[in-house]
Amino acid sequence: MNKLKSIMLIFCSLFLFSCTSTADTDAVPLKYNEPRFQTKAPIVLDVEKVDVISEFVPSFTRPNVEHLFPVSIEKTAKIWAEDRLKADGFSSKRIAEYIIKDASVTEEVEKSEELLQKDRLKYRANLSVLLRITDKSNMGIAETTIDAWRELRLPADTKIADKEKYWNDMVNNLMKDFNNRMEGNVHQYLGTYVKNNYAQ
Repeated sequence: MNKLKSIMLIFCSLFLFSCTSTADTDAVPLKYNEPRFQTKAPIVLDVEKVDVISEFVPSFTRPNVEHLFPVSIEKTAKIWAEDRLKADGFSSKRIAEYIIKDASVTEEVEKSEELLQKDRLKYRANLSVLLRITDKSNMGIAETTIDAWRELRLPADTKIADKEKYWNDMVNNLMKDFNNRMEGNVHQYLGTYVKNNYAQ
């Protein structure tokens, strides 16, 4: 009899553990990480160092909603510079300045003109970055700017978990575009200071 009770207790414990584990899994929100660019060959600049500077100041008030995104455009832009830009001119008098001008996301309500259609939310993500080569006297030698953006429309009643998935995809697509365009611009407009310039 005692053996039977022990078996029943073990079964009940396993059942409760299973239910608890499932509930916990459902309750835990999905985690999103900023994309990395380490699989891409670094852009080697003939400069003493690369300074990463952000001039973007989030307002934390609507229509700006970048603070709600699970992945930060500003942080991702900094990671891009860390992964892709390398200094290899330690005796050089030049410095590369990678300046984030804008990394914002705005939200706008689009009212439906049809009776049975839902209102929509329009999101616009913006990334503006200036990459400048200067000498020690802080005189600009060469520069290039990339202004990248993406727009997304969702039904106004979209659940937050679904919004975060779409927002994450939005940032990833924005950064893919930024990566391709910035790499091309660096080789084209700053090529004199790129040690592995394929455009030469």
